[in-house]
Order: sequence, then structure tokens, then C-alpha cells
Amino acid sequence: MTKKPRLIAIAGILLPLIGGTGVEAQLKNLGPTLPVTAPPKLLLLVHQQIRFGSELAREKLEMASAAAYDRLNVPISWIDMQSITGAPEAVFFDPMNSYEDMDTDLAVFGQLFAEHPELSAQQEKIKTLVSSERTIVAVRRDDISYRAASIDLSKARFMRTLEVHLRPGHEGDFAEAFKILAGAYEKMDSDTPWVVYQVNAGSPSPCFFAFIPMHALRQNDDLLSRGPKLRESEGEDGSRRMLQIASAYYVSTESNVYAISPAMSHVSKEFAAANPDFWRKPVSATSKKSQDHIADAPAPKD
Repeated sequence: MTKKPRLIAIAGILLPLIGGTGVEAQLKNLGPTLPVTAPPKLLLLVHQQIRFGSELAREKLEMASAAAYDRLNVPISWIDMQSITGAPEAVFFDPMNSYEDMDTDLAVFGQLFAEHPELSAQQEKIKTLVSSERTIVAVRRDDISYRAASIDLSKARFMRTLEVHLRPGHEGDFAEAFKILAGAYEKMDSDTPWVVYQVNAGSPSPCFFAFIPMHALRQNDDLLSRGPKLRESEGEDGSRRMLQIASAYYVSTESNVYAISPAMSHVSKEFAAANPDFWRKPVSATSKKSQDHIADAPAPKD
């Protein structure tokens, strides 16, 4: 995961987009701070397609890299998710609270790679195992989410995602559809919360992501079984309107399921402490050997 070049590129994209998009207002509406285990205000989402046959090699390198970042106490977090459905893919879920966090990350990575070139070299090795990469920045939308404030990401072991691309100018119609959906979930008093993000940069058309954190794959069975009750809760008019919006304004949709890998993630100690049994990282003999050359490296300076 070549974060430094990626963040530099993103910074160039974002500068002309910050003004006039309503992003700053959306961030302020979420309040000054969020719990460390909550879905972040601002999300850096990176999709990496892995070269066929390179999954194991990439996994070993990512585990070694994450362990090194843990030992160095690098103040940047990411959650690594591995595809269960769809093409072989890794997705990095990087939480941030503001654009200022991106500036901070750039400075941290610049210093880190300057002081520990072996880490930069390791990232270059990982890059050779990736056939393509797609990076987006997205803003949390609580107004079209369902009980997002109740989500604790530290308890999630799987993530179901929905990616929706729209015809330009129809973001409001998407919001209307998801407000109908959230209202139906409220009527059912569903215990499955989800959070929606609106893409601010990195997508060729208006795009939204919905995330459903799950502690077990069997929760997908619950989603399937409640389909009839959900349509009843939406009401005839609501279901008709949602179908109209989807057929007229959705360009494409894709849903996938991912497994969260604690061994390839790097989260704060506070985040890990909320669910230590899952986030504790056993180090295998193979990964330990690959980490020996950076085991005693000093932490970055403040």
C-alpha cells in the first residue's frame, strides 16, 4: 500500500473540490469528535486488485508491514478487508476526521520513509503484486444512514458493502430512496445498522457507498429473510418510488462481502482495546522472520 504517493495525488485532486461541495458543512454536522471505534467522518477507501496467484505473497508482506507500523506506534490507522465475493481484492478502510488529517498523514509518511527506507522498499514489493488500484475519498452521511451512531467498528469481523453510481444531478433522488429505506428499518426496529458515505473524489460519476458491519456471515441470512417484511414496512408507495429511482437514475450497483484481517490492519491501541480478542495479532514463524530486519527500528520523531 503505497500511501505516501497516493495521498500526494489525492491532495492535488481535493484542493479544487473542497469549496462549494457542502463537504465542510457535512463534517461539522457530525459534531466535533466521534468515538475512535465509530465510522469516521471522512473515509479514504482504497481498492487493490491482486495479481492472480500473488495473494499469499501479498498477505505475508502486508502482515510484516502492519506489525512494523504497530511496533513503531505510527499514528495512522487502516483496516484491511479481504474480498469473499467478487474478484480477488483487498480494500483499505482508512478513517479520518478532516482534510487536515490528510496533511498530517503526508508529513508522518514522509518522515517515516525517510528514516526507515526499508519500509518504503517493502511497500514497493507489495505494489508489484497489485494489478490495479482505485482510491476514493468519501464523507459520512448520517441523514441517509440507519443508526450509524450505534456502529462499533472494533466489533466487526466482516463488512458488506453496496456501491451505487448515479446519473449526474440525481444525488437528491438517491437520498430520498435511502431515507425511505431507513424509515422502513426503523418501523421494523432492525438491529442491523448501516452507514452511508458520499464520494467526494475518485469516482467518474456521483457515487455512494453503504457499509453494513457484521460480526458473523450468518447475518446475511437475516438480511435475506427480512425482505418481505422490509417491503411491507416501505409501503406500496415507498417501494414504488424506490424502484422508480433505481431504474431511472442508478447507473450501476455492486454488493460485496469482505473479511476484516486484524493481522494486516494497523489500528490504534484504544481501538484494539475495545475488542482485544479479535485485534490481538499472533505472529507466525514465517511473518516473524520477515519482520526481523525492522524489529528494533526506533519510532518516528514527533
